[in-house]
Amino acid sequence: MRANVSLNRLTIALAALLCTVGAQAATTKHKAAEKPAAAANTSAPSAADKARVEALMQYQHDLVSVLALRGDAEHLLGAALLAHPLPKLPPELSFHRLSERAAQAPGAGPGVTWLRLTDCDPKASDCPNADMFTQLQKQAPDNAAVWMLAMDAAAEKNDATSERDALAKAAASKKYDDYFGVGLQALAASVVTLPPRPETMTGAEPGEPSTASGVQLLIAFGIANQHPQPSLKPLLELCGADQAEKDDALKADCLKIAHNLEWGGSPLGRAVGLHLRGELDAAAKAATDRDSLNLAWQLQNYGALGFHALDDDKLAQQLLNSARNGGTELSLVLSSLRGNGISTEAPDGWQPAQPQAAPVKSGG
Repeated sequence: MRANVSLNRLTIALAALLCTVGAQAATTKHKAAEKPAAAANTSAPSAADKARVEALMQYQHDLVSVLALRGDAEHLLGAALLAHPLPKLPPELSFHRLSERAAQAPGAGPGVTWLRLTDCDPKASDCPNADMFTQLQKQAPDNAAVWMLAMDAAAEKNDATSERDALAKAAASKKYDDYFGVGLQALAASVVTLPPRPETMTGAEPGEPSTASGVQLLIAFGIANQHPQPSLKPLLELCGADQAEKDDALKADCLKIAHNLEWGGSPLGRAVGLHLRGELDAAAKAATDRDSLNLAWQLQNYGALGFHALDDDKLAQQLLNSARNGGTELSLVLSSLRGNGISTEAPDGWQPAQPQAAPVKSGG
């Protein structure tokens, strides 16, 4: 029976704050746009809300139709991601077909393959896409994130041998990259292809986009926040202090992975990497606690920027421009904070608010 994951208060806070990365309120609203029937339990959506959601969906559909005419990997990938949540699209505009075309276009790399992991049917229990996972192992064998996916799969099957083997391969890898920046860059480049319909902004309330760039930000970051990631739960279980302290080889591998996670550019990965290093290296505990606190501060302030950008055209354009420049998720967070004069270090005495429990993202 698998041990329960025990995370300290700050690590849980980081996981919760990750839910606000990008356009903080945009994700919730965009999920409503993906599934209009899934309204809030407290009250039925108003006629204005329904009209705005329908306008957002139509705008997204228009973007897909136009972008499907492109032949480059970036815009085809953007079209595929925009198409993914939309219902009743013709086959040529489906996520499957558009992502397939993106993979065949010049310049496509493992980032496209990674995003095609979601070309699967969760109801049929075939996620992530097995063919894409096999291809990733060939395209990016030195990427620890690939082997973290393998750990997830092995853990689901209760295959301890394969799980440990995947951990060893992750430890031998040179980097950790979940390719979040590839997907967000494609989306940020794609949403500016057409101006939003005026109806997407009509009657906007606080927390809803009231400018053209705010609408584009809502869609780009809302979809990007559904990016597939390894859960990292099996890693936390296997690398818990109780087990690692009894096995020198395991502890060494766990510390190597922690290093890759800390510097891999994923906020979630950095949070977990800092947690592991602090737990397995007593001498590093003070430093990892400080870095974890700074990470929580960075994510909270970045989420606030995204929230304010929904009705601030200039700020929304700045965030979209930064996303179009590429880079990792964490590099975008840091550059956005610095560009707005916000310190990347938490002030003395600051502590994150006690969060609600947050689900860990899954690779499926």
